Parts: sequence; C-alpha cells; structure tokens
Amino acid sequence: MDRKKDDRKTGKHIPKKHPEKALSPATIRNAKFGKYADGNGLYLRVEESGSKRWVLRTIIRGKRCELGLGSARLVSLAEAREEAIRLRKMARKGGDPLAQRRQERRIVPTFEAAAKEVHAARSATFKIKHAKRWLKALADYAFPVFGNRSIDSIQPADVLKVLSPIWNTKPETAQDVKQRINRVFQYAKAQGWFHGDNPVDGIKEALPPRVANGVRHHSALKYTEIPAFIESLREAKTAEPVKLAFEYTILTAARTSETILAKWPEIDLDAKTWTVPADRMKAKKEHRVPLSARCIEILKAAKELSTGGEYIFPGRSQNKPLSNMAFLMTLRRLEKTDITAHGFRSSFRDWAEEKTTAQRSVVEAALAHQVENKVEAAYLRTTLFEKRRRLMDSWAAYALQKPSQKVVKISEA
Repeated sequence: MDRKKDDRKTGKHIPKKHPEKALSPATIRNAKFGKYADGNGLYLRVEESGSKRWVLRTIIRGKRCELGLGSARLVSLAEAREEAIRLRKMARKGGDPLAQRRQERRIVPTFEAAAKEVHAARSATFKIKHAKRWLKALADYAFPVFGNRSIDSIQPADVLKVLSPIWNTKPETAQDVKQRINRVFQYAKAQGWFHGDNPVDGIKEALPPRVANGVRHHSALKYTEIPAFIESLREAKTAEPVKLAFEYTILTAARTSETILAKWPEIDLDAKTWTVPADRMKAKKEHRVPLSARCIEILKAAKELSTGGEYIFPGRSQNKPLSNMAFLMTLRRLEKTDITAHGFRSSFRDWAEEKTTAQRSVVEAALAHQVENKVEAAYLRTTLFEKRRRLMDSWAAYALQKPSQKVVKISEA
C-alpha cells in the first residue's frame, strides 16, 4: 500500500526529517555531481566540472530565494554554517539579505568619481560658466584632501580640513565648496554608497567663527569706512558709468554680476524697485530690491548718459555691459587692493548686525541668501519687502553721511 495514501486515510502526520549538520569535511571532499543538504537551508552544490559551492535556500519577505555563499574551496563548512545562520536570522526579522549582499559587492566610488557623477547629472541645468566653476571649486580644495578616497571612508574631520583654511580668507568660496561637498554626499547616500550621518552635517559648529567688524583677510572693507570710500569713489578718475554702477552695487548690497548685467526693463522708478530675474540670481529665484532715494538718483544719472542701449551701466559699447574687471580696476586706482567689490556685501551684513535691530531673516533676504534651515525656510513665505525697504534706506543714510558725521539713529527693519 502506498504510504502517502495510507497517511491521508488515517489522518496521521508523519514528520519529515530535516538534516542537521549532515555534511562533514570527508563528505565534502568526496562529493560528486549533485546537491547535498547540510541542514537549515544550507546546501553544497557540486557541478559537473567538479567545482563546489555553498548555497542557502531561505524565505525573504515571503519569497523563496537562493543565496550563494561562496566556493567550498575558500569557505569552510563551519564558515558556511555561520553565515547561513546569520542570513536566516536577518530574513526572519524582516531584513533583506539578498539586497545587503548585493550592496556589499557593489564597488564604492571615490569622492572625486562621485562628484563627477553628480556634476554630469546636474550640469545640464547649469550655465556653461557655472558648470565649469562647480567642479573646479572641488578640484581646487576638496580633491587634494580626499578626492582619491572611497566616499564611505570620509569623516567630518576630513571636511573640516578642507574648509578651515578658507573659511575666513575666502568665505564665499568656502560656502560654495561646503554646499557642493554636501550635495555629493547626499547623492552618495541616495545611491547606497554609505550609511550613517552625512559628514557635512553639523560641521559649521566646528569651523572657526567668521571674522566680524573688520577686514576679512583682505576681503571686505570695515563698514565704518564706507562713507569715506564712497566719497573717494565719486572723485576717482574713472568712467562715470563705472562709478555709478559701483555705488549702486554698494547701496543695494548686490552681487557684481547682478549690477553690471542690469537692464532698464527691470527698473520701476515709480515703485522704486529693481527686479532681478531668476536666471541672474545665484539661488535662481527672482529678487526684488527696494531702491533708496540715492539709487533713484544714480539711475536717472545713468539714463542721461545712455544713448538707448538696454544695459543700465554699459561698457565701451552701449550694447555690451561693463566688464567684470571694471570694479577691480577702480579699486586699484583708489589703492584699495586689499578688498574686493563682493566684500561690500560683508560690510553691509556687519553693519546690519552691529548698528541695527534688523532681524537676521531680513538681512539674509536683503542679500538674497537662501535660508539654510529647512524648517525655517518652509514657514518663511514672505520676502519681507517693506522691512527690507526700511533697512536699505537706513543703509544708504549711513553710507552717504559725511565721513566726519555721526548718524545717531538707525531705523529698525
């Protein structure tokens, strides 16, 4: 009688025996073509060629899977059993041993390779000039320190080593480098190349404090010297459009490129506003600038000099903007070779922090800076325009005072 049929008739359950550590070194050594069970899902598979390898059959998230554990020539029986137990435990807890093993086998790229991959993915949205600068900043500062190391081996101390030397000497560059390093690590984490905390997180607290109220290592002019500088700028032996553009840049706390590429349709004299389009802004967001009375005077003076070109501050040709070098050459003529035009934004920030009660968010908005804190950014749905207008009027009043004059009251923003 067929035993299976008899079992079904009687209802008796005859348990099937599962092997338990059935294999031995001698068995493995003499095994021929076939599949040999050791127990707990571990098998020795012998190919016709004679090669022997370990496989584990187990259930992963409700699906039967088979995982290779390596050659029997390299992995001993004891090691195979130990690995099989580890992977089975992981599967029972809801983990995915298969995905983990695939990840373990994946080659983790170096930081430089990862950065180039990020650059290639993002460069389509960049302007050509910015695309080159994006990678060059990392090549100049980050690659020499840890570019050739696997991205999962880089620690916060390594990032600190890159940023500390330039944090005060080249603040804008340092900020750009920090943001780009952060972007690479965000991408790497999404790719599964490393786990744990992003090495850039919290790094700012470990960096040296920004130098305030003073020349930032040959970068910015003290804000107390701004009135004297503007007076000397007006007397400088340089082209009138250059002088007007430079003063306008200082009074609006704008970036050089935003000023020299400014066009007349961006100006609303009645509303006293300058709207810089998104494609010219670093954050790629339209920026509306409140214009002080002196800025309106500068624009009217520029209009009188204009012969119909689209640029507010044209270069030698009415159809071309001022050169990027125009302000630098002016500083040289004024024997101010230890500062930069961009540094006047730092002068404005120092003045706002020390001489006004303006909120940080108002000052940052005036500088068209993005809010780094994501929670704060989510709730800040205003450009704080009217507060910025009061702040910029106060800045103009301070900057245009006579060098010997003291401004007693600064308007709040």
